[in-house]
Amino acid sequence: MRILGIDPGLRLTGFGVIDVDGPRLSYVASGVVRTPDADLPERLHVIFESVREVVATHRPTCAAIEKVFVNVNPQSTLLLGQARGAAICALMTGGIGVSEYTALQTKQATVGYGKASKVQVQEMVKRLLRLSGLPGADAADALACAICHAHAGAGIAALAAVAPELQAQLTLGRLRVRRGRVSGRA
Repeated sequence: MRILGIDPGLRLTGFGVIDVDGPRLSYVASGVVRTPDADLPERLHVIFESVREVVATHRPTCAAIEKVFVNVNPQSTLLLGQARGAAICALMTGGIGVSEYTALQTKQATVGYGKASKVQVQEMVKRLLRLSGLPGADAADALACAICHAHAGAGIAALAAVAPELQAQLTLGRLRVRRGRVSGRA
């Protein structure tokens, strides 16, 4: 399984691609999409086209993206949501199923602590993927999102053996797992 992780941002959108073979995780690629100092539609277009290019280049089987959190500034939250939407649309256009994880879930799955610092995430990503150096912060967050999905994917694969139609719906993003239960989109 090849997983594309996305850490959405309006100025910088991180991406990371890993291969998963049982418990083994292997680094494929990572980087950052930088948007120009331009108006919002142009930035969203750059994110959309760049994510489509990453999909075409690396051909992931699934994707994981970080959920937007509501921060102090509602305007920033709305802008981040639009950047995230552009990335999700690019993934869906490429026929890639998208799973969503909170920053807390991603950090918990990667570092073991939901409130880990960016440096801790970078260090654990380096160790888990056996990298020679620390990845950039945005690329590390994207790789951590992919790692989180790799860990969650083991449960989804077990579900596929028992109920393949449910697994297909999960992969396509039509169902989600909340608190250990499969539910429809809300």
